Amino acid sequence: MNKVENNIIFETPHQQNIEGIFIQLKENTQKMKNTNAKQRIQKLKKIEEYILQNREEIQKAVYADFKKNPTEADTTEIISTLGLLRHAKRNLKQWMKPRRVGTPLNMFGSSSQILPEPKGVCLIIAPWNYPFYLAIAPLIYAIAAGNTVMIKPSEISHNTSAYIQKMMDELFPANEVKVVQGGVDVSTTLLKLKFNHIFFTGSPQVGKIVMRAAVDNLTSVTLELGGKSPAVICEDADLKDATDKLTWGKFINAGQTCIAPDYALVPKSRKDEFVEQMSNTINEFYSPNGEVVSVSEDFCRIINHSHYHRLKSIIDDAAEKGATVIMNGEMDESTKFIPPTIVTNVTNDMRIMQEEIFGPILAVMDYEEINQALEVIEEKEKPLALYVFGKKKKYIKNVIHNTTAGGTCINDTILHINNPELPFGGVNNSGIGKSHGKFGFDGFSNQRAVLKNRIGMTVVKTIYPPYGNLSKKLTDFIIKYF
Repeated sequence: MNKVENNIIFETPHQQNIEGIFIQLKENTQKMKNTNAKQRIQKLKKIEEYILQNREEIQKAVYADFKKNPTEADTTEIISTLGLLRHAKRNLKQWMKPRRVGTPLNMFGSSSQILPEPKGVCLIIAPWNYPFYLAIAPLIYAIAAGNTVMIKPSEISHNTSAYIQKMMDELFPANEVKVVQGGVDVSTTLLKLKFNHIFFTGSPQVGKIVMRAAVDNLTSVTLELGGKSPAVICEDADLKDATDKLTWGKFINAGQTCIAPDYALVPKSRKDEFVEQMSNTINEFYSPNGEVVSVSEDFCRIINHSHYHRLKSIIDDAAEKGATVIMNGEMDESTKFIPPTIVTNVTNDMRIMQEEIFGPILAVMDYEEINQALEVIEEKEKPLALYVFGKKKKYIKNVIHNTTAGGTCINDTILHINNPELPFGGVNNSGIGKSHGKFGFDGFSNQRAVLKNRIGMTVVKTIYPPYGNLSKKLTDFIIKYF
């Protein structure tokens, strides 16, 4: 029988013959390994051309899932993807080249190099929050590295997932790239297979499940997870500039962003000014003519009712425990609408400071001394992103040197993800491994060590058995001078 989830019919794992698909991909790994840079770049060009030719269709699919403005879909799904694609095309030849490395004098007569080679059959498990970008971005590097790929997009953002399946079916033969759709049962079936690499984007909770499953097959993983990403407002910060950037970074995609600012740490003396300024900025962005945010075409919706109720319960919990909730509009369950919300007077016993919010809600906690703010950060799991706003370098350096995060923006939010020269990824609970640019290529590659003996390495032969006086003198010499 077919399985029905959210009124969408998925084929069962048996009907999709997941194991058969896996075997097809596996049998094609050697052929893909032997492809050259020109052939791989051509595959990336096909993806690029498809995106450019079908831009409106991608926008429509994303809109059907989120009611997202086409311009926001362009910036968060299409432009981000094209940026990674074009960077990979420009640099792939260099990434693929064997890299010569030095050889110590005691190995005189040999040469050494590192040869990047594909890992084999790779699984990409993509999330629902940026369903197109977060499925295609890792695919770029999997293809660039010469792998075959199975993609499991999210069943929650089912319109975009269906489009990705259509796209891959049109672009690639089934033994190169194949999309498999479904829910938890499909993911469970996939994780039992002996993939050579798994790239997972999602929550830390599910990331742990993926990692446990990978252990059985000793499969390498890249885990792009999340957590509570803080924004530290220094005493001398330009609040207008900071709140403009925080409002954009927090409320784009209705806050359903893994690197969205989750909570702001603000000097107590400037808290009221910060909240007032941010409220004004929210109005400038989403109510420019005084209309309610719910009618704005620039603010998207929560993905489903389950997520809506989770977010509502976080707000209710904070209010019941004494927090102040400043909401720009009224929540609407029927349309899954939650307006931009600021919650002040929060404490660590509230869910809003314990869980990743993943919605249009910003928690604000004040501090008197900067060390208090840093203690709040360090008491929690290492975040995927950290943002710091200030003018004086010593303030900013103090925050960076006394915290750890996957990535950091100074006087901005989110933008570090758009530079493919920077590694993207978390630390421990917020992620394992890095992606984007060469970091993404390396993640899908085995760095193969190759040593070539050029002239027989006669020096080394002197320490072969049987051991005598000469071998002893040679080892003594090596220990002393090398």
